[in-house]
Amino acid sequence: MASRRIIVVGASAGGVDALRQLVSGLPPGFPASLFVVLHILPWRPSELPQILSHSGPLPALHPSPAQKIEPGRIYVAPPDRHLLIDDGHVNLWRGPKENLHRPAINPLFRSAAVAHKDEVIGVVMSGQLDDGSTGLWWVKRYGGVTVIQDPNEAAYPDMPHHAQSYVDVDFVAVASEMGPLLTNLVNGARRKTNSNRLTASNRMKGRRNGNEAKYRSHLSGVSRADV
Repeated sequence: MASRRIIVVGASAGGVDALRQLVSGLPPGFPASLFVVLHILPWRPSELPQILSHSGPLPALHPSPAQKIEPGRIYVAPPDRHLLIDDGHVNLWRGPKENLHRPAINPLFRSAAVAHKDEVIGVVMSGQLDDGSTGLWWVKRYGGVTVIQDPNEAAYPDMPHHAQSYVDVDFVAVASEMGPLLTNLVNGARRKTNSNRLTASNRMKGRRNGNEAKYRSHLSGVSRADV
């Protein structure tokens, strides 16, 4: 069984609160490394590392180029740079925007999948449009585990909804259940069994069939919020 030691997380609108809930559920001494992309304006300083550091037991930081990856750390993409993972190191790249964003989620997920293959867990959370869907496909293709925030509770369900439409997602969870779920996966929980395909609230992951109208109705009723 692969050691799940690389967790990549993508979020956009409505994502700060979801990320805070995720990291608050992680234990001290967490044996994996987290990498987070949140869509932010390129000229605006990011306070996300401080927010996440105060929300849970793990320190969060903007990494330096070629910084060595350590377990129990949260590496946050800085403004105007794509966050990439090489073999054991972090890279920052001011490459072309993807899905109108830099940093974007797909480059992080692709790089993690290619470098670490089945050691990766990919997580798509609240956000508009569909950044992260292609990246999550790469994680799945290389044998990693795929997770989305439950679109029914996401402030902006577009991103997890699109990811679920394109990828055979392994787990669906509300934000408050993400930390325990990731801890179980890192500690060796298997996927694709009858029990662990359920969220803690006992909702099955396979909702997309026949639920398109429900999701569109939910989208139309969402109020705007700052990231």
